[in-house]
Amino acid sequence: MISFFRRFFASKVGLPLVLAFLALIAVAFAAGDLSSTNFTGVSGGDKLAVVGRRDIPLSEVQVSANTELRNIRQQNPTLTMPEFVAQGGLDAVIKQLIDRYTVGEYGQKYGLRAGENLVNSEILKIPAFQGATGAFDQKVYEAALQNAGLSPQTFRRDLEDGLIEQQLLRSAVVAPQLPEKIARQYAALVLEKRKGAIALIPSSAFAPTANPSEAQLAAWYKDNRTQFIRPERRTLRFAVFGGDSLKINATPTPAEIAARYKRDAALYAASEKRSVTTFVVPTQDAAKSLAARIASGTPIETAAREAGFTATKLEAQDRETMAGATSFAFAQNAFKAAKGGMIEPAQGTLGWYVARLDSIEATPARSLAQATPEITEALTAEKKAAATADRVAEIENEIDGGTALAEVAKANGLTVETTPSLLANGQVFGEAGKQIVPQLAQVLQTAFQMDESKPQLAPVEGGQFVIFEVAKIEEAAAPALAQVRDDAIAGWKRAQGAILAKQATDRIIAKVRAGTSLEAALAAENKPGFEREVIDLERRQLLAQQRGRIAPPLVLLFSMAEGTTKSLEGPRDLGWYIVNLEDISTLPLDKEPQLIAQTRQQLAASLASEYRQQAVAAMRKELGVTRNEAGIATVRKQLAGDAAQQ
Repeated sequence: MISFFRRFFASKVGLPLVLAFLALIAVAFAAGDLSSTNFTGVSGGDKLAVVGRRDIPLSEVQVSANTELRNIRQQNPTLTMPEFVAQGGLDAVIKQLIDRYTVGEYGQKYGLRAGENLVNSEILKIPAFQGATGAFDQKVYEAALQNAGLSPQTFRRDLEDGLIEQQLLRSAVVAPQLPEKIARQYAALVLEKRKGAIALIPSSAFAPTANPSEAQLAAWYKDNRTQFIRPERRTLRFAVFGGDSLKINATPTPAEIAARYKRDAALYAASEKRSVTTFVVPTQDAAKSLAARIASGTPIETAAREAGFTATKLEAQDRETMAGATSFAFAQNAFKAAKGGMIEPAQGTLGWYVARLDSIEATPARSLAQATPEITEALTAEKKAAATADRVAEIENEIDGGTALAEVAKANGLTVETTPSLLANGQVFGEAGKQIVPQLAQVLQTAFQMDESKPQLAPVEGGQFVIFEVAKIEEAAAPALAQVRDDAIAGWKRAQGAILAKQATDRIIAKVRAGTSLEAALAAENKPGFEREVIDLERRQLLAQQRGRIAPPLVLLFSMAEGTTKSLEGPRDLGWYIVNLEDISTLPLDKEPQLIAQTRQQLAASLASEYRQQAVAAMRKELGVTRNEAGIATVRKQLAGDAAQQ
C-alpha cells in the first residue's frame, strides 16, 4: 500500500495506536460512520474510586499497571512505563479495576458469595502454585505472589470477585447467537468496496530551516520528554563455566580401574556371537526331514520355499539374546553346531526350528591392561560429572551465603566478564543488532528482575553454568537535553512544521468540500513533499493484505460516510493525512450466502464481550461510581516519571 504508511509502523507507538484504530473499525461496522466522572465524593487521597459502598485502594492501580506492563513486555521487552501510560495502558487498567470491583460489589448486594473453601479450592488448582511433586506448595504460592507484588488478601479478594462474576455473567454471555438480520448487515460490509484517495501533508515541508533558540528548545523538550525516554538498561557481570573450566582432578587411580574391571568382568570376558538362517515348521518330523534334505546339499532358502515357508536370517547374537528371540533349546543347539552346518531341530513357541549356522563372531577375553584405556575414559567422565555437580553445589552455597561473584570466580579460576549496557530484549544499548553471549541470553529475563550485586547461578544449554549479577541499573528515563540535542532540534522543527501542516490541511479540506479535486487542492499549495495515493479496495482485501496491521488512514477511509473528507494526525508530528472518500459500493450478498454463517460464527466472541460490557455498565449505573481524579492524576504523574512531567 501507500509508502508513507510504513513510517507509521516504524515508531514505538505505531502498532499500539493501530490496535486502537482497529477497535474503531469495529465501531464503524456497527454504526456505518465515524464522560468522564468528576471527583465529587471521595474523601482522602488513598482511594481510586468508590463503587457503591466499596472503596478501591489507590495503591492497586500501580500494582495492576506493573503487572500489565510485565505481561506486555513478553512481546515488547523494551516498553517503558511512561510509554505504557502515554498509549492508554493506565486508563485501561483503571477501567478494569473499577469493573472488577463493580461486579463483586453487585454480586454481594444481591446475596452472591464465594466462600473461603471455594477460594481455597481454586488456589489449589492453579499450576503456578504447584511444587516439584505437582501438589500445592505454600512456599511457591507465597513467592509467586511476592513476585507479582500482590498480598494474599488482595489475591484472594480478586479470586472471590472473579468467582462472583462467573455466577453473575456466565449464563448471560455463553454462546450468544447473532440475529441473522444483523449478521447480514455485517456480512454486507465485508463485500463493501471503497474508492477515494489519501494524501500526506508532511511536517517536513513546512519545518523551519533555522534552529530554535535555547529557550525555545528547552521549553519544547520539557513538554515532550516522553518522546525521548530510554528504556531500562542493565550492565551485568558474569562467568560461564562447565566441567572443563573448573580445577577438578578426575583421573582414576589404578585401584579404581582394577575395581571397575572386576565389577564388569563379564564385559571383558571372551564372548561369542552367532548368526543363523532359519524357518519354523509345525512338526518335529517335518523339521528332521527338511534338515536332512538341507544337509545333503539343498540350499536352506530353496528347501523352505518349496515347503511353503520363508527363511529368515538372524544377525549375529549372543546366546542369551538368541534364546530370547527363539527358544532356550534352539540357542543351546545353535552354539553347539559347526560353522556352515545344520543345527539340530529344536522346538519353540510357534513350532520347530530348522536352521543353518552361517557365521561365528568370537571376541577374545581382554586383560586388565587391554581394558584400562576404556575404563579410564568412562571413570574420568563419571568422576568429572560428579565432581562438577559437587562443585556447583558448593558455589551455589557460597553465593547464597553472600560471597561476592568476584571472590567465587577467583577461588574457582573463572574469568569474570562485564557486558555493555543491555536492553531487556538482549540488544546492546545504542548498537542495534549486537547481541550478548548465548549463555547470558538464557538468563536475561531473570537478570532484569534482580537487585544489584545479588549474584545467582543458573544452568544453561550445553551442560554449562553461568554465575551472573547486576552491576548497574539505569532506570527508564529521558536523558538530559544535551545528550539528544540534535534529535530534539529535529523534533522541534517537525513540531513547528506540524502547526503549519495542519493549517495547510484545513485549507485543502475546505477547497475539496467546496468542489475542488483533492489533486488540484494539493497542487495549489505549491509545496514539495506532498504524497497522494488513489485507493480502490474491498474491505476483505484490506483485511487480507494488511494481516491486522491496518494503517489508521485506511481505517478512517473504511469508517467514513460517502462523499466526505477528513483529516488525521500522524504520529510524532509526522504530518497530517487527508482522507477523501468518493464512492462506496457493495457486491450482492446473495452471491456469497456463506458469508452470513461465517459472520455469525466470527462475531460470537465479540458479541459475548459486548453483552458483558453492557451488563457491567448497567451495574456501574445502579451502584454508582465516584472516581478520585486528583488521586488518579497523581498516580499517572508518578508512573509517567516525574522528569517527564516537569
